[in-house]
Amino acid sequence: MIVDNEKTLTYKGHVVFKKLPMPSFKRQARKYYGNEACFAFITHGEYKVRDQTSLLDINPKTALLAKCTNYFYESPSYPNESGERGEAIGVFLYADIFQGLFNFDISKSNHSVDYNLMQVEVDRLLGHYRDSIDILLDSPELADELLIESKLREFVLLITKKVKAPSEIDFLASMFKPNFAKFEEVIHTHLYADLSLDELAKLCHMSLSTFKRKFNDAYSESPKKYITRLKIEKAIALLKTGNLRISDIVFQTGFESISTFNRAFKAQTGQSPSQFRN
Repeated sequence: MIVDNEKTLTYKGHVVFKKLPMPSFKRQARKYYGNEACFAFITHGEYKVRDQTSLLDINPKTALLAKCTNYFYESPSYPNESGERGEAIGVFLYADIFQGLFNFDISKSNHSVDYNLMQVEVDRLLGHYRDSIDILLDSPELADELLIESKLREFVLLITKKVKAPSEIDFLASMFKPNFAKFEEVIHTHLYADLSLDELAKLCHMSLSTFKRKFNDAYSESPKKYITRLKIEKAIALLKTGNLRISDIVFQTGFESISTFNRAFKAQTGQSPSQFRN
């Protein structure tokens, strides 16, 4: 996402703090970088974050701790007709920087955690920390190397206690050990989300062509045909058992629009959803 008015602070050639205005968007990818984890404070707005097996809410009271893996930011309020922008403050974690700051080797820690993304409550301590970083981003002339080092150390000390990691080295080591879910688990977790094939491929950490080959091997069917068929089967069940509006069924089955849903439904059943219901 490229936006105006982005503010950053760097340390040893890396961006370690960033304030990012967030314009209206439906979904934005956060790409995998093997040596970079991050923590995101949302100062304005409400968002969801989707990874291989989870969908989390983040807002000014709930921050995001994220390993080095692919995930998406999503805006439930898209399109935002009010024109209001959200805003995030990010803290970026690099293994080489923190090993230098704490004088330890994270490869010596066997500690791991079973999540890639974690919601973190923004309590008073974290709130004060966020505000201090906000001030430095607005007044970068105050942020000399010693102060940046101090704020990076402070962050690790705070979050290590917050997530109840055994030690600082264990917390940092765990952030660079992503958990990769089974292919089939990723597919069925997001089967009824309005994700494109390219977006599903990103969640699987694959190119689109590799994803399609893997999908055909796993399901003996093309991804588009398989996913559409199961979405329509769910829609049929909803039409039979409830009085949901067609628009609600479209939302629950993950089609991008009513017209797309109607075409797919008629192609599979020979009837429109309204004809089928009647």
